[in-house]
Amino acid sequence: MKKKTRWPIYLIISLVMTFLAFTVPLPYYIEVPGTSEDIRRILQVNEKIDSEPGSYQFVTVGVQKARLAHLIYAWLTPFTDIHSAKEMTGGSSDADFVRINQFYMETSQNMAKYQGLKTAGKKIELNYLGVYVLTVTDNSTFKGILNIADTVTAVNDKTFESSKEMVEYVNSQNLGDKVKVTYEEDGQIKSAEGKIITLENGKNGIGIGLIDRTEVTSDVPIQFSTAGIGGPSAGLMFSLSIYTQIAEPTLRNGRIVAGTGSIDRDGNVGDIGGIDKKVVAASKKGATVFFAPNNPVNEETKKANPYAKNNYDTALEAAEMIKTDMKIVPVKTLQDAIDYLKNNP
Repeated sequence: MKKKTRWPIYLIISLVMTFLAFTVPLPYYIEVPGTSEDIRRILQVNEKIDSEPGSYQFVTVGVQKARLAHLIYAWLTPFTDIHSAKEMTGGSSDADFVRINQFYMETSQNMAKYQGLKTAGKKIELNYLGVYVLTVTDNSTFKGILNIADTVTAVNDKTFESSKEMVEYVNSQNLGDKVKVTYEEDGQIKSAEGKIITLENGKNGIGIGLIDRTEVTSDVPIQFSTAGIGGPSAGLMFSLSIYTQIAEPTLRNGRIVAGTGSIDRDGNVGDIGGIDKKVVAASKKGATVFFAPNNPVNEETKKANPYAKNNYDTALEAAEMIKTDMKIVPVKTLQDAIDYLKNNP
């Protein structure tokens, strides 16, 4: 009789464990191949529809909070990565993490407008308004003063033309020096004093993560509809789409062209994360060309991982693994992408 009554108990335990595996969130995230979407869905230039054959595709990575079932799936599935919550969000709350990625997207759009129109020979102005505060380190003397979404506009009453200039100036100060930061919070201009500290990379700074806050002025109307999409990695493809519609409407010549990489005010293509997953997503959508950033691996990454590959090599490896015919094209600038499409029609 005892043996006969055990199986309902085992069944109940199994059902409970299965329920918990799919419902209880863990302090991890998983990254999976996302989608490859036609840029025309979210971008319009000159209030006209880009009706040329083919498409430019921006590619995403799928990110979700992990349950036990997700972790098991990730361990068993290629092109699926597991990250701790701190690795993924930098310790930010979910709401702040979404907000931070919206700031990245805003900057990406402005840089894409600037580069796309400038390369097409159109007049455009990019005004630097300061830097958005994305994070504040625990050892920063501005902890509790500066908050996410504040805009730093000056340091020691000095204003700058780019975040690079601001960072270089702060790095040049001596450890322990007093420093005055002027910032905008909820529309109000404020200032606070703190000290220069040593950052994790060994350089001097004030201990904030930042990204440019910019404003674009142009006679060419450009409309983005990116609700629910965040991050900087579509900058290259946004720039390419804007340039093509203004200067060379037939540039893509009927092809489905995908790619990834941030863009800066000088037209340089920056590295991004999850490029192997983006290769998978673009290949599934039928892309024949995939642009990948081809920058050297920085020294800090090399020290942490001597076998680290750059974006292009990682993309090439992923393409070989899935046996796609999609051409992986290395690029360092927007002009590299334009030249490839021109020279390989």
